Amino acid sequence: MKRTPKEPPHPGELILPPALTFMRSLWQLNHALERLSKRMEAELGITAQQRMFIRVVGHRPGITSSELARQLHLDPGTISIAVGRLEKKRLLVRRRSVTDRRVAHLFLSAKGRRRDHPARATVELAVQRLLASSSPRAIVTTQKLLGELTCGLETEALRRP
Repeated sequence: MKRTPKEPPHPGELILPPALTFMRSLWQLNHALERLSKRMEAELGITAQQRMFIRVVGHRPGITSSELARQLHLDPGTISIAVGRLEKKRLLVRRRSVTDRRVAHLFLSAKGRRRDHPARATVELAVQRLLASSSPRAIVTTQKLLGELTCGLETEALRRP
């Protein structure tokens, strides 16, 4: 049973310091994303991350792999592997730049374009529903908080031991 943060803890649930309580919510979110992504792969043939790539390339045909990595805040190696998988599934087409053979432009294949639309049982749909039922202020506050957390995590990752 799900509960909102304002509800009291269930009997037997640990009462933790605020940082650990927040981290527990992040882990819960991550777990829910992974579960839905597995379901999407079973039902749609693509994971949540792969669908995100398809949707972004659909919005920006010809985007380079490096720009996709920047836009999605992912390592270029991660993008390269994912693009390779989407090529094997015949959802993406990678075309080398005529001016610089190191640069690859990404396009959706005909099969990929058929996937580039709102679909049920996706992370995107769950997010759209949440945004539609949330106040603009709550959305901005959440994005700001997540951005600050990301910055803090990146700072810690770069800190020397």
